Amino acid sequence: MTSVAFIGLGHMGAPMAANLVKAGLTVRVFDLVPEAIKSLTDLGALAASSACGAAAGADVVITMLPAGKHVRSLYLGESGGGEGKGLIDVVARDTLLIDCSTIDAQSAQLVAKFAAEKELEFVDAPVSGGTAGAAAGTLTFICGGSDGGFEQAKNVLSNMGANIFHAGDAGAGQVAKICNNMLLSVLMVGTSESLQMGIDHGLDPKVLSEIMKVSSGGNWTLDKYNPCPDVMESVPSSNGYQGGFMVDLMVKDLGLSQEAALLSNSSTPMGALARSLYVNHARQGNGARDFSSIFEQFTNLKQVKNKG
Repeated sequence: MTSVAFIGLGHMGAPMAANLVKAGLTVRVFDLVPEAIKSLTDLGALAASSACGAAAGADVVITMLPAGKHVRSLYLGESGGGEGKGLIDVVARDTLLIDCSTIDAQSAQLVAKFAAEKELEFVDAPVSGGTAGAAAGTLTFICGGSDGGFEQAKNVLSNMGANIFHAGDAGAGQVAKICNNMLLSVLMVGTSESLQMGIDHGLDPKVLSEIMKVSSGGNWTLDKYNPCPDVMESVPSSNGYQGGFMVDLMVKDLGLSQEAALLSNSSTPMGALARSLYVNHARQGNGARDFSSIFEQFTNLKQVKNKG
């Protein structure tokens, strides 16, 4: 039976680890928050007292962490700017390393380089699908790494996701993920302003949404994640913009997209504008709300205009 160490049990990591337990794998978990560990041990996971303790002896290590600095520190220890030994210093030679965090491609490439020196396979596998996809086991994994590493990773990732892609070499998964999220942010902003303009002219947003869904403006946000309250059930906009994908995380990903654009001298004016809008939205106290709450930036503009 495959043994998995899962490190990082946040909003995404916890349901992902839970699906591994449900699949019958031996899962040893660690997180800095004790309550997060308990939620998994209640399901049948094994608790570890440290990240390295979880990883030692595991066939597969999966991590879900906030940023590149955390990934570098955890995997590389002192070599990555952290303290003490890193995961690559304590795992067995045939252990597969999978990082599902969304980070900069350079950090993923650095970890892959050091892992290769120890004859370890490292796969960067950021995810798309949000907390609902994590809970349902329908995530999309966007992988970077060697062909051999990817083939190994698919066997484990299939317990947590419905779509698994090999984007290219180390770091390619991260680049593909931030390209996707940059586009998502642009679509969400465009959908929000279009719906609000229709509302300003007296249109019913439900009817307008149905029209646009089957017309040339159709997109994922209209189909799955409508930002206008009470248009679509079971999405954050109809629940006070609670749950889902936080504005702060979108700001982080858009920052990564603009860093990547600078490195490749890519022109991303829409991505840059979307980042500016989301940064402003976060500064107004919306950082912990779902990213579809950007819709309120356009409703607020209308309210201000009417007051004037």
